Amino acid sequence: MKNLILEAIDGIRGELVELSMEIHRNPELAFKEYKACAALAEFLRKHGFTVETGIAGLETAFRAVRDFGEGPTVAFIAEYDALPEIGHACGHNLIAMMAAGAAAGLAAAGDGFKGKVTVLGTPAEEGLGGKLNMLDGGAFDDVDFALMVHPSGENLINRTSTALQHWTVAFAGKNAHSSNPQNGINALTAAMQTFHNIDVLRPLMPLTANINGIITEGGTAANIITDRAVAEFTVRAKTLDDLHIVCDYITRAVKAAEVLTGASATVCRDACYAEFHPNRAMNRAFGDNMSGLGIVMNEADNEGKYGSSDIGNVSLKVPSVHAYLEIGSNYPGHHLGFTEASASDYAHIMAVKAAKGLALTGFDIMADEALRKRIRDEFEKEVLYPTT
Repeated sequence: MKNLILEAIDGIRGELVELSMEIHRNPELAFKEYKACAALAEFLRKHGFTVETGIAGLETAFRAVRDFGEGPTVAFIAEYDALPEIGHACGHNLIAMMAAGAAAGLAAAGDGFKGKVTVLGTPAEEGLGGKLNMLDGGAFDDVDFALMVHPSGENLINRTSTALQHWTVAFAGKNAHSSNPQNGINALTAAMQTFHNIDVLRPLMPLTANINGIITEGGTAANIITDRAVAEFTVRAKTLDDLHIVCDYITRAVKAAEVLTGASATVCRDACYAEFHPNRAMNRAFGDNMSGLGIVMNEADNEGKYGSSDIGNVSLKVPSVHAYLEIGSNYPGHHLGFTEASASDYAHIMAVKAAKGLALTGFDIMADEALRKRIRDEFEKEVLYPTT
């Protein structure tokens, strides 16, 4: 059965590379990934999947399923949104290719297991959290196991991510000429004071907290006391619990700026990205399969500082793999050099191997009840009902 999977993916290698390049050539921003969604749906329908688009109220989200009888549902997660100006600098074209290839490969061995092979197309990972909408809309309710691989500068399993929330704080003041500042209320001063207040409060925050902010509006003329200023913040912490603590301090900083300056604040907070909880039993199976394909997956050092993703919220609902794949880039993600690397021959060679590793791991999960129990026991102990 595993040989069938490998042969099937080898047989569609050209299609997978073209799928990746089609997405790469047509970078689309969050919730606007119409071409990518259509290309993935076409590929999956061609390979026998029933595809439903527009799920969870999102035009560019989809579910593709092949049903092999009563059993678990293994979902491969596809991302395909790009970044402004620098395109696929996070390699989401490769993520989509790996998910589609893994699903098609696993489906080729459908005589060897019972269950559903699924691809979930998840838009808007870059900051807007499409997976959060999909979780709220029930798209993950029938998923038992979720797997994906992300392009990177190294091969890693069991890496965590940080919790995150975006804030927008708009201050309203009162216009006046700068020669008579007493007649106005300076909204820019309130925004700047918020930054100072946050710095004052940093020693009280959890050690792993990380707050970065910019002022996006601060007036139009130096001789005018501006009545509007806007600041944006990215707030990170090790866990959602720590994130809530940090956000309470930011709320204090904003309120103190209001009291001190007389300006009034309107705060908009996006939904929270949760920290990622890797399922080690699943990751061991994936690592073993990748080793068999000649790729060594290294254990992540989770004492470092990492980014954030809405896959963290998925990992709170179902056991999840979010591994990292080295694609030969000399540049980090979100860099134009990474955009170029994500279209390279080497990246596609690696992505085909990762698609195979995902498919083989999906087969292990489908066919091995004891493995499913180990995965589920770990998930319940460490995520659903942690003791600490």
